Amino acid sequence: MICMAVDVTTEIVIGRPYERVAAYAGDPSNAPEWYANIVSVRWQTPPPVDVGSRLDFVARFLGRTLAYTYEVVEHGPHRLVMRTAQGPFPMETTYTWEPENESRTRMTLRNRGEPAGFARIAGPAMAAAMRRANEKDLARLKQILES
Repeated sequence: MICMAVDVTTEIVIGRPYERVAAYAGDPSNAPEWYANIVSVRWQTPPPVDVGSRLDFVARFLGRTLAYTYEVVEHGPHRLVMRTAQGPFPMETTYTWEPENESRTRMTLRNRGEPAGFARIAGPAMAAAMRRANEKDLARLKQILES
């Protein structure tokens, strides 16, 4: 088993049905709208998202520009898992959507990975920065979907 140096889970309850939350949050094309650090997303494979989809992301995090490719490794109505196929920070991102009732969804965002280079040196500060960023991103997602 590989030891993951960073494992950050955040969650939020959004006042919308899970199908709507999953459709929006699970479409990587929407990521720059609700992720503050994501600058762009470019599809390598044709949309829509499915297992095997590959997408190029450009992000700014901790003062650095990061370019990486995610591959979708799991996709279903309640879960999406993407892993970096290349890039400076091998990462797995998991979204889950659990209906709390007909009009409320608990969304969980989990990022885990093994930082390399500058990120490895940052250690626990990296996880703390990631948690703060994820909490802000989920709050933005909630704001978009509930407005």
